Amino acid sequence: MKNFSNFDKNQLFVHIEHGIGKYIGMKKLIINNIESEYIILLYADNNKLYVPIHSLHLINHYNNFNKNILLSKLGNNSWIKKRKKILIEIEDTAYELLKVYAKRKSKKGFSYILNKKKYKYFCSKINFDLTKDQKKTIKNVLNDMKKPIAMDRLICGDVGFGKTEIAIRAAFLAVENKKQVAILVPTTILAEQHFNVFKKRFMYLSTKIKVISRFQNIFFQKKILNELKIGNINILIGTHKILQNNVNWYDLGLLIIDEEHRFGVNQKIKIKNIKTNIDILTLTATPIPRTLNMAINGIRDLSILSTPPKKRLKIKTIIQKYNKNLIRNAILKELSRNGQVYYIYNNVKSINRIYDELTKLIPEGKIAIGHGQMCKIKLKKLMNDFYHKKFNIMICTTIIETGIDISNANTIIIEKANFLGLSQLHQLRGRVGRSYRQGYAYFLLSSNISEEAKKRLLAILHSKNLGDGFSLSMHDLNIRGAGELLGKNQSGQINTIGFNLYKNLLKKAINNIKNESKVSLENSINLNVPEIKLNISSFLPETYIKDISIRLNFYLKISNAFKEKEIKKINIELFNKFGKIPKQTKNLLKISLLKQKCFVLGIKKIKMDNNNGYIDFLEKNSINLKFLINLIKNKPHIYKFYKSKRLKFIKKISKDSKKIDYIVNLLENFKKK
Repeated sequence: MKNFSNFDKNQLFVHIEHGIGKYIGMKKLIINNIESEYIILLYADNNKLYVPIHSLHLINHYNNFNKNILLSKLGNNSWIKKRKKILIEIEDTAYELLKVYAKRKSKKGFSYILNKKKYKYFCSKINFDLTKDQKKTIKNVLNDMKKPIAMDRLICGDVGFGKTEIAIRAAFLAVENKKQVAILVPTTILAEQHFNVFKKRFMYLSTKIKVISRFQNIFFQKKILNELKIGNINILIGTHKILQNNVNWYDLGLLIIDEEHRFGVNQKIKIKNIKTNIDILTLTATPIPRTLNMAINGIRDLSILSTPPKKRLKIKTIIQKYNKNLIRNAILKELSRNGQVYYIYNNVKSINRIYDELTKLIPEGKIAIGHGQMCKIKLKKLMNDFYHKKFNIMICTTIIETGIDISNANTIIIEKANFLGLSQLHQLRGRVGRSYRQGYAYFLLSSNISEEAKKRLLAILHSKNLGDGFSLSMHDLNIRGAGELLGKNQSGQINTIGFNLYKNLLKKAINNIKNESKVSLENSINLNVPEIKLNISSFLPETYIKDISIRLNFYLKISNAFKEKEIKKINIELFNKFGKIPKQTKNLLKISLLKQKCFVLGIKKIKMDNNNGYIDFLEKNSINLKFLINLIKNKPHIYKFYKSKRLKFIKKISKDSKKIDYIVNLLENFKKK
């Protein structure tokens, strides 16, 4: 469903038939004695396009933050030429995407068998209740693994929402079926943490779990790889080291990837090539746009964990310019409740200067420095000391972005937060508030902030609710665009037509290919929404709903209602909020229902005035031909066919409600009995 909640003046929109225009307001017009409401889009040379509210399906937000966007020109075919070229390119992209993922689907995977008794015993060892989202996702993952085709599922859930427990249960099923499990993580710290969590959960079984990272010497790493090769290790947890050519698996069945966005391009190529017929489970709090875009378009399976654990408090987020008094007060507030603080400064070269400044500012604190360039033994000891509360303020780089789980650290201060990405900010904020204590996140800004940074910070400020990781990812898509799906060409396509329209067209192209439709994307872009023109007033009067944005959102609700019960629900909502429903609005709701009936029957267009009308059928339809033939045969003076796809009729009806009733009755008879 489209979301035009930020239908602000000067917001850019792209009209599928006319190109990029600027929203400047709404207007009521009377055409052929019929009153209706129109959205006004401003185009180049101050030309205006009046878009009827029945045609909202033709416009999309233009999400591109390049300031030098030129408005399209009305009345020339420049936009049509661009659109045709891009539609062909999008179809090519869809074919390539489906080819990549069809390759995996065509490879026969392993069908896992679940021993319910053993599984129930394994699950009984946790001391917390699963959320409804966890239960649903676990069921989906286990069902995927039971199938004979390889799993490729993305699990998106905020930090601390239970992704690891889902991974643990998937690993259990793999190990019970004598398959090995690889757990790929971006940092050595996260590798150590997962090792401890997995070891604890599998302690009642004879599962052999090992971790491989730079914290170990070469001799120990070689020993692990030898054991892996002969099948003596069931679960191996590690960083990119487990992707190296010298890693040989005895019988790998499941690959779990934690935070895919932290891996580089070359590492991702290795992930794809590790084995094509194994099950892959990807865990992430804010999936990268490319990954999320694929999930949205149905190429990967997607599960969302949006239900927070019980008693978890929302993290309080404060965004301000750098202020020493604010820093001191925030840290002392945390120390006063015997808590600990993360102070993020993402520049190793000058991190010692920050240490000196904080030592003077907070003489009451015990401070230490941590970053990725430290000696591995020293870094491991530092993290261990912080965990055991030997110091209470850790100045560090974004090394703690993933993997650190210290329930006593509930204040995080991020200096120069405007230089970090949306995903990073969200992940870093997720390091606090992991217990039942109130968490605080302070984002301190430098003096010069870019427009893109402002949008990121506003997005993170407004996402105060637990479980907002997925919505932040969607916002990130809109800020950065979908990026490269297969190569550089896609970014050019997105810049031309905007991300929202690109996403919708790509989805349509993929569905066309999946359904083996022979209709080109160019010919199918307007087929989804039947056009109905009955020459009657159908809109939401300004006297009924005064607020423009509320009216627009109700128009959207109505245009996106695909079932009779949804229309009834909107009807009730309108009555409860605004009182008795006007005649024009009743007509609008009835026409929306007619559109859904037309969609099901395969009717492209219905047009009718007070004397006659016609119905255009799609080539593929589900019309009762027997009824149609008899109708023309028995009433040739009223009904006749024109060019095989248009039914013309003569009917004198002037009353609005009677017109709708006539069409409703006709469509009911068109249904195949």
